[in-house]
Amino acid sequence: MILPLIRRLALLPFGLLAASVLVFALPRLTGADTVRTVLRARTASAVPDAAAEARVAAEFGLDGSVVEQYLRWLGAAVRGDFGLSFVTRTPVGGQVGSALAVSALITVLALLLALLAGVPAGVYAASRRGRFFDRLVTGTGIAGVSVPEFVLAPVLVLVLSVHAGAFPAIGWGTPAHLVLPVLTLAVYPAALTAQLVRAETVTALRRPHVLTARAKGLSSGPVLWRHGARLATTSVLSLSGMFVAGLIGGSVVVEVVFGIPGLGRLLYDAVLAQDLPIVQAGTLAVIGVALLAGVLSEIAQLSLDPVARR
Repeated sequence: MILPLIRRLALLPFGLLAASVLVFALPRLTGADTVRTVLRARTASAVPDAAAEARVAAEFGLDGSVVEQYLRWLGAAVRGDFGLSFVTRTPVGGQVGSALAVSALITVLALLLALLAGVPAGVYAASRRGRFFDRLVTGTGIAGVSVPEFVLAPVLVLVLSVHAGAFPAIGWGTPAHLVLPVLTLAVYPAALTAQLVRAETVTALRRPHVLTARAKGLSSGPVLWRHGARLATTSVLSLSGMFVAGLIGGSVVVEVVFGIPGLGRLLYDAVLAQDLPIVQAGTLAVIGVALLAGVLSEIAQLSLDPVARR
């Protein structure tokens, strides 16, 4: 297991390097004039003078060739320095770090809720094939996968906040503010997990060693959870990295709707303000978290599945 782990961890820097090239080059490929964007944010003048453009270019390191700009930006980014915001003139690293911590908390809680709800539901539905609970899990799973976050979030606000008054609809700072955004983000992975675990458990219960265990008189409960559920869980763990990436993407909608100061909200505001340093640093942080989550999910799968280790 050590060698596959080393190989996967060794690929992380190369993935981040490729992501940095893409993040840096993409705004330039669109033809946007970064210097004029900064000046428009600072002054009402439609045609800024050349001296002002030169000052801004020197201030944000936009002078020199594109290659020089990239190497300068990459060298600073490796040290944790992503420059200053074009709009607020404050360090970008602190803003992205604080916002990432908020998004990470919501993402982790949503993923845990999805796994705690989806895995038992899928396993129990597999043991009750064709019965009411199985049909309920299947129908609920289809609905959960089909409803996007921008539709589910207002519905939860209307039902649980406006009508029931159980949870605050907007804001941040107390555990109650976590409930609606976590629920919104957890529905899709929970539904997908339940469907996947059900299908994998049904397949696992038909394998020869499981049938042999049943023939020897082992009760259905240990067979179901020790053999079927364990094999199904490895498949879910292999998709956890994808779930994390999807949750981070969905957090943009959720954080805007619920007024949460997370990374999704920060990127949304930065795109509207054309604040390039925050967009670059935030996008790179999202890609880095997605790559790391993928590696960690593979490590978890290798630790549980001897076939994958071989």
